[in-house]
Amino acid sequence: MSPRRPRRLLLFVAVAVLIAVPAAVLWQRLAQKPAAKPPAPQIVSAAQATLGDMPVVLNELGTATPTATVTVMPNQAVSGYLTEVPFQEGTDVEKGQLLAQIDPKPYQAALDQASGTLQRDQNLLAEAKMDLARYQKLVQQNSIARQQAEDQVYVVAQDEGTVKLDEAAVETARLNLSYTTITSPVAGRVGLRLVDPGNYITGSANTGIAVVTAMKPMTVQFTVAQNDLHRVVDRFNAAGKKLPVTAYSSDASKPIATGTLYAIGNQVNTSTGTVMMRATFPNEDEALFPNEFVNIQLLVDTLHQAVLVPTTAVLTGAPGAYVYLVGKDDTVSVHPVTTGPTDGTNTVILTGLGAGDTVVTDGTDRLSDGTKVRISASPQYQAPVASRPPASTNPTNGSDAAARNR
Repeated sequence: MSPRRPRRLLLFVAVAVLIAVPAAVLWQRLAQKPAAKPPAPQIVSAAQATLGDMPVVLNELGTATPTATVTVMPNQAVSGYLTEVPFQEGTDVEKGQLLAQIDPKPYQAALDQASGTLQRDQNLLAEAKMDLARYQKLVQQNSIARQQAEDQVYVVAQDEGTVKLDEAAVETARLNLSYTTITSPVAGRVGLRLVDPGNYITGSANTGIAVVTAMKPMTVQFTVAQNDLHRVVDRFNAAGKKLPVTAYSSDASKPIATGTLYAIGNQVNTSTGTVMMRATFPNEDEALFPNEFVNIQLLVDTLHQAVLVPTTAVLTGAPGAYVYLVGKDDTVSVHPVTTGPTDGTNTVILTGLGAGDTVVTDGTDRLSDGTKVRISASPQYQAPVASRPPASTNPTNGSDAAARNR
C-alpha cells in the first residue's frame, strides 16, 4: 500500500468533518426557529344593520312650465302708431295693467261718426212712429186710404232695422277704440319690450309687444316610466288625487320647492314608454323659473321596518351585491345580499341580512373571505331622512320590508 493513500484518506475525512459540523449546527438552529406569526388583523370601520323606514321615491327630470304665457299683441281689428309703451321690462304686472297705447284718435272719430248716425236714425224712427200713429187715427176716420197707413208700418220697421245696424256700428267702434288700449291679460312678469313707441303695428304682425308669464303658481311637467305607472296611480288615487312632490335643483344638490302631483296623462308614449305628469307648486318665493330644468322626486311608498345598512357597506362584484359580514370571531365573510331602495346614505337590504348583523363600511379594499379584522371606532349609524335626495330608488312591491333571516 502506498504511503500517499492514507494521507489522501485523512484529508478527505477532515474536509468532510469541516463541512458536516457547520451544516449540523445550522440545521439545529433552523429547527429551533419559532413558527411564523399570523398576519395582524385588518383595521376597519363597521356598522350594525338596523330597522327603520325608507321612503321610496321616483327620480325624474322635469321642466318648470308656467300656468300661462301670453304674447301681448294688438287686436286684429285695429292698427296704428304706438304712442306709448309704459311698462318697465322684467317687472311684475297686474291683470288689466296698461302695457301699450295705439293712437286712439282715428277710432274715436269713427265712434263719434257712428254715434251721430245712430242719433239721426233714431230720430227718423221716432218720426216714422208718430206718422204711423197719426195715419191709423185718420184711417179710423176714413180721412186717408188704408194703404197709406199700411205702408207706414213698413217704414217704421225699416227704420227700426236701421237703428239696430247703427247700434251695432257704435258698439263695434267702441270696441275698436278700447282695443287701442292694450293691457295685460294675466298677472305675471312682463319680459323685454319687443316694439318701441312710434312704430306702426297691426293685429296681423308676427311679433307682439311683450310676453307676460304667470309666475305663481308654477307647474312642473315630467314623465314616469310605464313600469312605475300603476304604483303612482294607486298612490295618487289613495291620496285623494294629490301626491307630495319635491323639486330639486338641476344638479340635485338642494330642494327648491315642494308641491303636489295633480294631473296624470291619459296615454303612454309608445316611442319612449313613458307617461306625462304634471305637478303644481305655489312658488311664492319664485324659486322655480319658467322653462327651468329641475329634478323631481315623487314619493310613491314608504318601506316600514326595513333592514338598513350604510350604503358604503354594499359592494358589487362577481356574486352580485354583497357585504363583508363580521363574524363572532372577528373574521369577515363575503355575504351576498339583495338590495332595495337607497337614499344615498342608507340602503335597504331585502334579503341576506338581519337587524343586528355587523358589516364592514370602510377598509373593504384590504379584505378577502376569511380575513381577521379589528373594528375601529366609527360614527353612529344614521337613520334615513325623508327630505334627503335619494340617489336611486329601485322601488319594490309592498310597503313592509321587515327584517329577514340570512
